[in-house]
Amino acid sequence: MKKVLVVEDEDAIREFVVINLKRAGYQVVDVPTGEDALRVFDEAAGDFDVALLDVMMPGIDGFTVCKKLREQSDSIGIIMLSAKSQEMDKVTGLMLGADDYITKPFSPSELTARVDAIHRRVTMMTGRAASGDIVSGPFVLNQRSRTLTKNGKLIDLTQVEFQIMELFLKNPNVALERSEILSKVWGENYFGDVKIVDVNVRRLRMKIEDEPSSPKYLCTVWGYGYKWTEE
Repeated sequence: MKKVLVVEDEDAIREFVVINLKRAGYQVVDVPTGEDALRVFDEAAGDFDVALLDVMMPGIDGFTVCKKLREQSDSIGIIMLSAKSQEMDKVTGLMLGADDYITKPFSPSELTARVDAIHRRVTMMTGRAASGDIVSGPFVLNQRSRTLTKNGKLIDLTQVEFQIMELFLKNPNVALERSEILSKVWGENYFGDVKIVDVNVRRLRMKIEDEPSSPKYLCTVWGYGYKWTEE
């Protein structure tokens, strides 16, 4: 069963989300506060595929919940719900480990499309068993265990980060346009913009580069996109 945790303090919005996700075939657990979300997550031993987190809530806010959930699970898909359109809210959520964001108000079709896309990636991460390793310099990407190591040391990646790394390592020294990365990783019908690619690349650099501000491997192709530079 596809299981989703919905965390939203506004009753009307929470009910709207729950009704539409249930219609789309999801099993939904909904709570009004960040404190309730962490409790429910622990009680269920993290048995959720996707979490939708409102940013602005009394008590523990959505950013804090996002960070704590990501610390406990690399595989859960996290979508931030925000009433604000400011870029900083989006960047903050993504840097803390969210996979996507939806700006209120949103339509039922956008909601289900975003959740469906995240759920497909979670399923790929937990259920796909591709064979073989991809080796690039000090990096080894294991497609069976869905892990990445650098000099033998495991690097913790979310499912989105893993897919981005997989895309780059399968295309070494090839400049990939932002829109192409967006389509390959987030899906052709993704509603958002290409800036989500930039934020995830920034987050990846913090994990894989010795000097993230001067990347050696995940390099920018100015005005175009990014390239994995293989030694």
